[in-house]
Amino acid sequence: MADTDMLDRYNAWLLATRRRSPLTMEAYTRDIKSLAQWLQEKSLSLDSAGTTELLEFLASRSAMGLSSRTLARIMSGLRSYYKFLRIDGIRKDDPTELLESPRQKKTLPDVIRPDDINLMLTAIDISNPGGLRDRALFELIYSCGLRISEAASLKFDELYLVEGFVRITGKRKKERLLPFGTDAKQWLKRYLSDAWPVLSKGRPCDRVFLNRNGKGISRKGVWKRFSELRLASGVEGKVHSLRHSFATHLLAGGADLRTVQELLGHADISTTQIYTHVNPEDLALAHRRYFPRQASRKDKKPLSVNAASNAASDKPESGVYDKGRDHS
Repeated sequence: MADTDMLDRYNAWLLATRRRSPLTMEAYTRDIKSLAQWLQEKSLSLDSAGTTELLEFLASRSAMGLSSRTLARIMSGLRSYYKFLRIDGIRKDDPTELLESPRQKKTLPDVIRPDDINLMLTAIDISNPGGLRDRALFELIYSCGLRISEAASLKFDELYLVEGFVRITGKRKKERLLPFGTDAKQWLKRYLSDAWPVLSKGRPCDRVFLNRNGKGISRKGVWKRFSELRLASGVEGKVHSLRHSFATHLLAGGADLRTVQELLGHADISTTQIYTHVNPEDLALAHRRYFPRQASRKDKKPLSVNAASNAASDKPESGVYDKGRDHS
């Protein structure tokens, strides 16, 4: 098994020197423990493992059906750990130097259309404290494009309700100040006045969003509530789709890519560029509009989703920005 003292030092290095988030640290540590257990079964250790053993470990994980994204994260964790061992003088070589990260398939972000977002949010039962919390929570996530962990961990000293801003510390402890719209502000006010005191059970807590036990809601708690909401509304999507939708709708409404990058907290603008995709339905609509001969055919058929997706360009999605919902 992995040496506990060594892992503690590695975690401290990740947080203090590499400025990785606690969530990244947890994921990396979990992967290193899995590798240590796998090596132990072969009478090897983390200190003695070579490139061949690491390749075999990754192959075993791939055979388990893990996605290329997950394998890339495991690879990143291995590189980080063996870099730490070399810096710390435990090893003179780095067995990960010759390893190549798996090529990830590029996919379009899962975006929920504005009408469906409204349908989903209005499906929340606000007759109870938990419902008011959910409405305020998901309104804020969509209005600011927050990551789930950022919303769940929000504290009162990071919420500027009167001014309409939240102060978020994202990945690598990068801080950003985000405005939220009038809808989010309205539901936050109502939640904090009518529901928060009930959920807190009269006990002090610095977290904005609470669970039924009066403690800060967890990421898993947010995922669970969104899954229930998805079933109730009939709208397909994941909770992270609200962040994707926020970015796509802003770009469609005329926001520039650099602004959206700052709002999302992306270190590299190439990460933000994925949101400049073209929606297949809008592409088919434009095709029919600008090709009258195509539109005049009695037996005309709309472009298939696959064909439209393959024709996607760098132009922002058109006609999907919800001008009725204020993004500030």
